Amino acid sequence: MPKSVIPALLACSLFASQPATAQEFESWIESFKEEAVAKGISAETYDREMQSVIPVQRVLELNDSQPEFVKGVWEYLDTAVSDSRISNGLNNAAANSALLDRIEEAYGVDKEIIVAIWGLESSYGAIMGDYDVLSALATLGYEGRRTSFGRSQLIGALKILDREYANRSQLKGSWAGAMGQTQFIPTTYLESAVDYDGDGRRDLWSNLGDVFASTANYLSRSGYVANEPWGFEVTLPEGFDYALADRSNRQMVATWASLGINRADGVPLTDDIDLNATGYLIIPAGAQGPAFLVFNNFRAILRYNNSTSYALGIGLLSDHIAGNAEPIVQSWPRGDRPLSLSERKSLQEALAQRGYNPGPVDGIIGAGTKSALRKWQRDQGLPADGYASSTLLTRLLQS
Repeated sequence: MPKSVIPALLACSLFASQPATAQEFESWIESFKEEAVAKGISAETYDREMQSVIPVQRVLELNDSQPEFVKGVWEYLDTAVSDSRISNGLNNAAANSALLDRIEEAYGVDKEIIVAIWGLESSYGAIMGDYDVLSALATLGYEGRRTSFGRSQLIGALKILDREYANRSQLKGSWAGAMGQTQFIPTTYLESAVDYDGDGRRDLWSNLGDVFASTANYLSRSGYVANEPWGFEVTLPEGFDYALADRSNRQMVATWASLGINRADGVPLTDDIDLNATGYLIIPAGAQGPAFLVFNNFRAILRYNNSTSYALGIGLLSDHIAGNAEPIVQSWPRGDRPLSLSERKSLQEALAQRGYNPGPVDGIIGAGTKSALRKWQRDQGLPADGYASSTLLTRLLQS
């Protein structure tokens, strides 16, 4: 690889003011070639495509501030399920109804879910991202909290080019390397993209048959089943143990009904759903916000993007597109806000200092942190919902 290429392109890069670090990035690109070739990438492809790769500061900034993880869920849903997105979804679903019907029948995935993913991922094909995928993934692979992801996806992108599934000009996408109208990361493209019309290409950029079929194929492989609910809002009885609202606590509908849980519209759970179906409760904004009972299809959507806010947005938008949406009854706690990365680390440090063992201080509110938080909440006489908010952090630091 020519050593002069990367330094010449650093005007808008990650290390523009630090030439020594830029040289380290270039050295990493050169050393990564061995791993890429060992995984099947030709040396010729690697040299040709990677010589123009540059690190991008904005990629690292966005890596620490994904909207579905740092926004309040209500703020995220305001955009995800906006009036304009619903209207555009209805129009696009109608315009492509025959194609969507065929794909729904072929793959067993509700067409409204396909359209909702299309809408959230690219505004129905209008915004697919303009980051150079190789540069974005090389940046993630070199530095930050997701280097393993970045490196595996960089290998995937190079395989797409090496096998001539797409050309470099097509590999434009999101800061995280997602591509096309429903934003497949490279490994997902390699595993699940479909040539629906048989033209010899898996075109997720301009061929709606390939776009819809590939999306349906991925969801089907993730366990999605047509004509089954993703979930719905429920009301919880007074004195409910919020610790039961956990992904790991899957129960039959009959069990949830026996605890006094009803649909938010007042209809008993037992009236309109299989009592043997299993689901779990989510309380995305803690005890002060709405609760939802979600099922297997919600978990399949999470395989697409492992964010509760995202999966909830897809489910609610799909309901609008299907024409059976119900308004959310319980208000969101709009006066509160989720925590920043540094605040999440402060929360974990405070819990550890008080003997509650949240696990690593990494800013990830996972099962260990939630368990520790619930124990502290119980000791304080608070609802044990495990929800990390700014209000709760203030109280914890003052305790």
